[in-house]
Amino acid sequence: MSVSAYASVSTPAKEAVLPRIEDPGNIAPRDAKALGRVFFDRLQVLEEGTLEYQYARNTLIEMNLSLVKFAAQRFRNRGEGQTEDIIQVGTVGLIKAIDRFELSREVEFTSFAIPYIVGEIKRFFRDTTWAVHVPRRLQELRIALAKTKDELAIRLDRDPTVAELASYLDISEEEVIDGLVASNGYTAGSLDMPAAGTDQSGSASKETRTYADLVGDLDPHMELVEDLHALAPLLKSLDEREQAIVQMRFGQEMTQAQIGEHLGLSQMHVSRLITRTLKKLRVGLLAQD
Repeated sequence: MSVSAYASVSTPAKEAVLPRIEDPGNIAPRDAKALGRVFFDRLQVLEEGTLEYQYARNTLIEMNLSLVKFAAQRFRNRGEGQTEDIIQVGTVGLIKAIDRFELSREVEFTSFAIPYIVGEIKRFFRDTTWAVHVPRRLQELRIALAKTKDELAIRLDRDPTVAELASYLDISEEEVIDGLVASNGYTAGSLDMPAAGTDQSGSASKETRTYADLVGDLDPHMELVEDLHALAPLLKSLDEREQAIVQMRFGQEMTQAQIGEHLGLSQMHVSRLITRTLKKLRVGLLAQD
């Protein structure tokens, strides 16, 4: 059966059988667009965790990998030699778009997915280019300071002072200092570098230790504690039904179908409520940054 013929079948979504595609990655863009609507329509009524759900989701991912490659071309001149990593993080953005897309939005999936893909790639560069994560404002200030220092050094025939940098950029000296300090986080020395001490006679100690030997380990649960602490007041702001749904979905790990049966709602209605609730929590967390 052709793509166009299958897309026009009037079988109800709950009874439709998805076509088996041997190589989704080689589907032509026009056919992928038509098939995409069929797969998205089916995905919305399938239960998470089932083989059919996984097949529909994985097929959508493979059919739309060309969007990731298209978006990755925008970053081909970065020079980092990280094409494979860019494709991988772009695919993460594609998966997020697939999980959040709804046909009821009445927008093309391509238009919906590209911002997610590009956003993940930009986040990758922002987080990996800097050795230490600093606010974007300071990252941009570092670039401005670097350019200004070069310009003023040529004009003055010496390194500019903090006051001269502040005057040229029309910012305070404190901001200049913050930017200069932040620039120290752009690169970092290796933890494998020797950190050998000396004994009382002044000669190097026999046992050479690295900086890694002198630092403590990160607590893997610390970030989770911080996230939960920030999330607690936002959860309290939800209404009673939203709190119950969040508890059942993420606390008890119930499926959307089980939640719907418990609350007397359809799975699609539960899906919309979860999406809306998570968006509300996400906006609240971002507002705290």
